[in-house]
Amino acid sequence: MSSTITEGARPDDARRHNRGAVLRRLHLDGPCTRAVLATEFGLNRSTIKAVVDGLADTGLVSERLPSRRSGAGRPSLLVVPNPQAALVLATDIRVDRVAMALFGLGGEILGRLSWRLRPGSASPRDVITRVLESAVVLASELSLPVVAAGVSIPGVVRQSDGLVREAPHLRWVDVPLGEQLSAGLQMPVTVANDAELGALAELTRGVARGVSDVVFVAGDIGVGGGVISSGKAMRGAGGYLGELGHMVVRPDGLECHCGCQGCWETEVGAAALCRALGLPLAIGRGELHAELRELADDPPTALARLSDYVGWLGLGLVNVVNLLAPQVVVLGDLFAALPEPALQVVATRVRERSVVSRAVGHTLVVRSALGRDAHLIGAAEAAFSPVLDSAAG
Repeated sequence: MSSTITEGARPDDARRHNRGAVLRRLHLDGPCTRAVLATEFGLNRSTIKAVVDGLADTGLVSERLPSRRSGAGRPSLLVVPNPQAALVLATDIRVDRVAMALFGLGGEILGRLSWRLRPGSASPRDVITRVLESAVVLASELSLPVVAAGVSIPGVVRQSDGLVREAPHLRWVDVPLGEQLSAGLQMPVTVANDAELGALAELTRGVARGVSDVVFVAGDIGVGGGVISSGKAMRGAGGYLGELGHMVVRPDGLECHCGCQGCWETEVGAAALCRALGLPLAIGRGELHAELRELADDPPTALARLSDYVGWLGLGLVNVVNLLAPQVVVLGDLFAALPEPALQVVATRVRERSVVSRAVGHTLVVRSALGRDAHLIGAAEAAFSPVLDSAAG
């Protein structure tokens, strides 16, 4: 990590830049000493002292003795982000449930709640009302101000204002989600596609930390993708990039709700996984995950029952890798729950059949370690981004 100030920058600009860079580093990577910060950012001791003192004066960080001492002499103080100095609200809206959490500076979850969405209770009005009510409950438990919010939703979202252009599995069309939540919460609200936020979560706090080119692919009722290219989210025109589930892989396949035939999600979405396992399509997620855990203990049976499913998953990922050339593909939601032997087959097919994978030294295919919190974490980090910039100003 480095902190480079452009030549000729004004002292105030340089100070603001350094404070922002140090605060972001502490937020994402946790406590460290002034000496470590000076080394990482290439700054002298007096500059780091001024930066840390400035952040401490505003309550954003504090300094304390480490819990463990190493070596003789006086231990170096750790610079620690203050979780209660800046809180953001994260919301993950799914087809069957909504989860909410309050995140403090540094990424600590300070409170959470969730509820199931039943048929007839997923209208935009009902969901927005419940989110606003739940936000009050969460905030009141801590008696601390919340400064921003982030929302994850399985749909096509306009980046500029958080308009949900279409969330087909929720049956939402042209819902001004960002505008309505911002007005109700009285704070800035960032709304984004769930897979895009999953990619952000993996980049900042998951298995893709330190990687600059990442694709996050999540499977549930539908299939979505989030793309990080050169360390930044790739969004396309209007912020609508990432509908990987509607890549046609089987022209003579099943009809998709989008109007096409043979979309990838018709072969690897939740319904396809249920068909492969011989389970009712209406089975709950808990039961489906339980079936997958049981299969993990019997690799030969897992591979036999999931053979066709794994083939279609591998085929789609080969296309994704050839198109986007990531260093790492992170599998989330149902894909992350697949038995290890099945994932090994998928990874091998990507390695052997993707020209780009061979060219870049083999793209890694890994499962997310963030579980169902991936979208929540991504929503929180999206909300934190402008907060960190303004807090350091």
